[in-house]
Amino acid sequence: MKYTSFGKTGLKISQVALGTGNFGTGWGYGADPDASTEVFNAYADAGGNFIDTADVYQFGQSEELLSTLLEGRRENFVLATKFTSGAQPNADRLVTGNSRKAMVASVEASLRRLKTDRIDIYWVHHPDGVTPIEEIVRGFEDLARAGKILYAGLSNFPAWRLARAATLAELSRAVPIAAAQFEHSLVHREPEADLFPASHALGLGIVTWSPLGGGMLTGKYRQGEKGRAEGFGGKVFQPENSTQRTQVLDTVLAVAQELGASAGEVAIAWAGTHGAVPIIGPRSLVQLKGYLGALSLELSTAQLSRLDTVSNIAGPASARKPVPWAAADAARVVA
Repeated sequence: MKYTSFGKTGLKISQVALGTGNFGTGWGYGADPDASTEVFNAYADAGGNFIDTADVYQFGQSEELLSTLLEGRRENFVLATKFTSGAQPNADRLVTGNSRKAMVASVEASLRRLKTDRIDIYWVHHPDGVTPIEEIVRGFEDLARAGKILYAGLSNFPAWRLARAATLAELSRAVPIAAAQFEHSLVHREPEADLFPASHALGLGIVTWSPLGGGMLTGKYRQGEKGRAEGFGGKVFQPENSTQRTQVLDTVLAVAQELGASAGEVAIAWAGTHGAVPIIGPRSLVQLKGYLGALSLELSTAQLSRLDTVSNIAGPASARKPVPWAAADAARVVA
């Protein structure tokens, strides 16, 4: 596992993050404690040190499982969690959303479930359509001064709100907005038009989720598997519903065959060439091992060009210069 500096922070994080949305069975779909333990330990043994969770994941079970898994080795990991939706199926309106009240209530509840004294990166999970960005920035500052969070981040925010938040934090000398998180894959490249340029310009650490398009890019749904297409009610899933997406998957499968790799490895390796940390979210040890295979996969310039061309969207995305994963952040990778 290689490590890279995270934005303008001093953190040295692994090149892929472990997403723990599958840790627990509170949603009726996920991994039991034994399977979650296998996944976590194998990720740690491979050198992974960046854990991404949320209060809503499995209605709090993900954080609870992590409290046990982190026992005795908490300082070996960067622990990130999120708030907005609440940890209960029918959470009250005062503890959901992004208000200062919801933020304080959520961080206290996450700290109890995680059994830790602070959260390393605290994300707003998504905009609530109500809370002003000034309130979010000030709330982050309060939590940082109280020692309950170290870094602040925004997840699934549009580029203009991300830029405004980072600027307000800088001008008010509040805790900086250190990171951005958003969906990105071969079948969801829209962030290359605005979120990637904004994040790079602002010096933010970039974390991307669903590099497999909810599993579509593995090709497993062509074999009749259901997986995330049904497991999460069809959420965070990109269906093969267009001619272009069929061509994208055909190309991924062809490149995988050329390299003697899996389609998932190719998709994750491609996602790692954009200066971001992709989140992998395995439900089993077998899935994890398959995903980690991407770390040793080197896509040639010609293969990257084919993948870029077939998945291209109109606009700035077409200008990206593909580079192998190993060279994507050569200046920032550390031993």
